[in-house]
Amino acid sequence: MKRSFNLSFFISLITFLILIPQSSFSQAIYEEERYVPETDPLVLKKLEQWQDLKFGLLMHWGTYSQWGIVESWSLCPEEYGWCERTKGSNPMDYYTYKKEYEGLKKTFNPTKFNPDKWANAAKNAGMKYVVFTTKHHDGFSMFDSKYTDYKVTDSETPFSTHPKANITKEIFNSFRSQGFWAGAYFSKPDWHEPSYWDPYYPPRDRNVNYEPEANPEKWQEFVDFTHNQILELLTDYGKVDILWLDGGWVAKTPKSSITSWYDQQLKDNKNGYLKHRIINQDIKMDALVKKARIKQPGLIVVDRAVHGINQNYLTPENRIPEKPLPYPWESCIIAGGSWSYSFNAKYMSGREAIHTLVDIVAKGGNLLLNIAPSPEGEWDKDAYKLLEEIGGWMDVNNEAIYGTRSMAPYKFDNICITSKPDGSIYLIYLTEKDQNDLPSEIKFSGYVPQKNVRARILGFNTKLKCTSSKGGLTIKIPDDLKPKLLDTNAFVIKLK
Repeated sequence: MKRSFNLSFFISLITFLILIPQSSFSQAIYEEERYVPETDPLVLKKLEQWQDLKFGLLMHWGTYSQWGIVESWSLCPEEYGWCERTKGSNPMDYYTYKKEYEGLKKTFNPTKFNPDKWANAAKNAGMKYVVFTTKHHDGFSMFDSKYTDYKVTDSETPFSTHPKANITKEIFNSFRSQGFWAGAYFSKPDWHEPSYWDPYYPPRDRNVNYEPEANPEKWQEFVDFTHNQILELLTDYGKVDILWLDGGWVAKTPKSSITSWYDQQLKDNKNGYLKHRIINQDIKMDALVKKARIKQPGLIVVDRAVHGINQNYLTPENRIPEKPLPYPWESCIIAGGSWSYSFNAKYMSGREAIHTLVDIVAKGGNLLLNIAPSPEGEWDKDAYKLLEEIGGWMDVNNEAIYGTRSMAPYKFDNICITSKPDGSIYLIYLTEKDQNDLPSEIKFSGYVPQKNVRARILGFNTKLKCTSSKGGLTIKIPDDLKPKLLDTNAFVIKLK
């Protein structure tokens, strides 16, 4: 693909952008320039299947749910809004706060945890895969890891005596029983592990708090710890389809990229103050992926925000690209409140969720919708209500979603387009709230079928009249159908 701009410049630009805090912008603007195609035939086949699934569930859950805060970020000593400390007896004292935060392990007791209920609701909504936070940046393992005591099954955690204490295993088993693919979210940085945040030094930012190259034995200890935990998940927890890695700053970083980043930062920050650093943190990802795929052949690996062969699909965060991307991708989107549980969260409407799904799918992507469980192990009632509304729409219109691909121009007016290899084309009309009229005809400019085309609206028996010309296809909308169509969040015209 030819470009009129200097590609090497933009690659250098993105190298430092991917380490700017909160990954919304860190992965974002030029995703298509940051993808390295996979070569493993088993992974390629799996990616093609994954692109047919279209709709998945993401769940952020940990001890932090008890405080209703933004996951583990308050442990990070950086001057950003999402790191603000608001809970605990003395949030102005970092060390007191960290001790109390880690003490949440001793009160975590989600006795209402029922993953079968979640799996049923997600299946009825039309979701096909689940990605669960087995460990966030704080290092608390939501699985029975033999490599740490900072875990849900430790004797100091009240929930450890519960029959479903091994939360990750229970979630994977429940969702797989409903036909879901299982994905393991795993944070590469670990702010509890002494081989990452050495207790001899204070934490300075999100990074390792010592120099890895000057302390190779300690760094190797952390590399081994990380590999061991990931391989543990891929050995003892049944079939895992996706390894979804977070913490993109933990990666092998060339010296030239580090130098370029610091030069730019010092240029932008005249006083020389940096809120966080970039450090070469070579986690030996290539070697890990090889070992992982011995355990799980064809495993999809998503080393988020790390340019290279181990980012099998791209993950724009809480945003939708403006145009289709030429590679596999997935938008992870918050359903309500924040990634982690927040009290009195306001959820998106069913209409907004359906329009979001359609927009993403029409651009060739998947939607990974995040719902956060409560400290007691429940979902909010509004989360179930949202999934029920999505499911009602999917029951009628799912053939315009699953197994489809993007088709130019992907969208015109308020109509999105998807297509299938058998020649079926779907025009998905997004109705707006309080819309009181529909056009009497829809003009699909530029589409000139080679044969006579049949058109019908999914969920209705009425055949639609079509006329074809050099300018495209015109589809008539009967007046008697308009009130019923306006009563939907979106309706689908199938062309065959």
